[in-house]
Amino acid sequence: MMRETAPVCPVTENHIRIALVGQPNVGKSMLINAISNARLHVGNFSGVTVEKSEVFFDYNDFHFTIVDLPGTYAFTDYSIEERVTHDFLTNEDYDLIINVVDSTNLDKNLQLTAELMTMNKKMVLALNMSDEAEREGIEIDAPYLSQLLNIPAVKVSAAAHTGIEKLIETVIDTYNQPMREPKLVFSEAVEEEIGIIERYLDEHHFKAAISNRNIAINLLQNEKKTYRTLHDLPLWTELQPQLIEADKHIETHHDTDDIKEVFAEEYAAFIRGVIAGTVHYREQASEKKSLTERVDDLLIHPVLGIPIFLFLMWGLFQLTFEIGNIPMEWIDSFFGWFGDVVGATISNEDIRSLVVDGVIAGVGAVVLFTPNIIILFIGIALLESTGYMSRVAFLLDGIFHKFGLHGQSFIPLVTGFGCSIPAYMSARILKNDSDRLLTLFIIGFMSCGARLPVYVLFTGAFFAPGIAGNVLFAIYIAGAVIGLIAAKVLKMTAFRGEDEPFVMEMPKYRMPSLKLVWHTVLTKTVMYLKKAGTFIAGASMLVWFLSNYPHSDSVALEYAPKIEAAAEQTEMEKLSAEAAAKQLEQSYLGRIGKTIEPLFEPIGLDWKLAVALQAGLAAKEVVVSTLGVLYSVSDEASETDSSLVGAIREHIPFASAVSFIVVIMLYLPCLAASVVFTREAGGIKYFFYLLLFTSATAYLLALIAYRLTLLITGASAVLPH
Repeated sequence: MMRETAPVCPVTENHIRIALVGQPNVGKSMLINAISNARLHVGNFSGVTVEKSEVFFDYNDFHFTIVDLPGTYAFTDYSIEERVTHDFLTNEDYDLIINVVDSTNLDKNLQLTAELMTMNKKMVLALNMSDEAEREGIEIDAPYLSQLLNIPAVKVSAAAHTGIEKLIETVIDTYNQPMREPKLVFSEAVEEEIGIIERYLDEHHFKAAISNRNIAINLLQNEKKTYRTLHDLPLWTELQPQLIEADKHIETHHDTDDIKEVFAEEYAAFIRGVIAGTVHYREQASEKKSLTERVDDLLIHPVLGIPIFLFLMWGLFQLTFEIGNIPMEWIDSFFGWFGDVVGATISNEDIRSLVVDGVIAGVGAVVLFTPNIIILFIGIALLESTGYMSRVAFLLDGIFHKFGLHGQSFIPLVTGFGCSIPAYMSARILKNDSDRLLTLFIIGFMSCGARLPVYVLFTGAFFAPGIAGNVLFAIYIAGAVIGLIAAKVLKMTAFRGEDEPFVMEMPKYRMPSLKLVWHTVLTKTVMYLKKAGTFIAGASMLVWFLSNYPHSDSVALEYAPKIEAAAEQTEMEKLSAEAAAKQLEQSYLGRIGKTIEPLFEPIGLDWKLAVALQAGLAAKEVVVSTLGVLYSVSDEASETDSSLVGAIREHIPFASAVSFIVVIMLYLPCLAASVVFTREAGGIKYFFYLLLFTSATAYLLALIAYRLTLLITGASAVLPH
């Protein structure tokens, strides 16, 4: 078999466009990866933030486009993913459906298959994980299953790369053959009413894209689109009373008056009959626990489950920071060298400062944390691909539920300790809009890696090395606890309503696919660098401009003779730093700081700290360098440099430092993260809600922390100087 990487396929008569549909955890993404040498394009569906994967490849004389639709348990429009899949299947142009099912769990997976059979679309059933089914003693008669459903069914294994070629050939055969009506059979009462409505539509010569039988099924299920199609037609006058009588007749044969429950029972009964005739279980398969059950006895144990999870996450964070810190020095040195090389080629001082201090330094600050982000992505991808993350969501749901959060919220919250940008994107896993929005509002309270330099600077300035690490850990824990409390407050106010029930499939444990993990990590890392790097570069240029203009000639005239007359290098550097601080005070940024200083006085912050906070809106890493300039420390000083630590200790009272750290911990995320938050939340109004919520929380708690620290230490309320 020859498969070649193809460009985006043109629409030709040999172009087959396929919708890949299935429930979550059936291996759709792995099946796409099994089509080797295919070109993969990842983006978002139009108008929503749900990820869309498209694969383009050639097979013989055919061009294929496979659209990997979000996993959905039923053909409904409840969650964002379900709406995307439902809207695509009903409104978009495609040639056929590949319905991927888990061969080890057909009784649940075929429920969606039965619903898809009402669409009057060509369909191929991919019986994935067939190798696992055989190992578990599950024997599936695929030819007989095809005969019963009147849909081609092919056994495949994406993990073992078996049956892939046969699947593609079956797709081509199905594409070339006329449409075959699937054999979907209901109970006698339902079939009777379907027949009545179908005959009525035939008598009135009604024609649609799908068969009149499927129109009748949709009408009986109260499908909104079908109702809208027929409502304004003359035949509706007589059809509507028939539908009312049909509902009454059907409900008399069931124990419920909810037509949705009626059809759920009908589909389940149909699937039971199909499975009874096509699936057989070897006796020994049911006599002993499966590997998944044995592992779950330990990992979701009511006592040991959470400690095991905490240990694994502790290990992941240790790897993230310990291993990730190794290449950080190389990256930092590279950008320093690159800035020097580029700066040497630019004669104009202002342009050189813009390029080196603005663009290169700004982008470098983001790239600096890429190793940490990659390690975190790898760890989470491995845990997800093995099936463990679903177990953790189940374990934590009880705790999170007490604070108004969903069990699955823990994944984006944990990711937020690395960087808020991928954390906001990973909140897409939450199906319910309210749960997702609530989680998005809380992610910012998880201290991202960019805040770490600020924490290290201040803990090093006010605490001995022996306890500074414990204080640093306490800051991270405090942010997480405040986030949970804030979630409870939001749940009781802005997000009031009934709690979403926690229903999650527990997929079987599987060995992770390295190719899939690589693709996931690469895609998310590239998205992180593109989004963060672009916005950080722009924001850094803005901060550079505001802090460098307008130039004060009076300051230059005052300090130039003093610097020239300086006898020692240290004195010259000190005078230069003082001149830079005076220039900054006269700049737009300094004027902004002086203007907003009265607002920050009650929480113990002067204009310099206020300006540092505003600079941190572009990127939290900028806070340290801003403090270095504001407190007359040379540009070479870093967050661990003793001169900067000494300046912080000398110029900032302890109570003001505590207040400042509280604000850093809680206020609005950086510009890049805020933009991503706005996109994920669904509109600019949510950004202003976040701005108000985080600002009010940070200000109130900083005020409490400042006053409480003054009370405990017995110090007086004196602003930094």
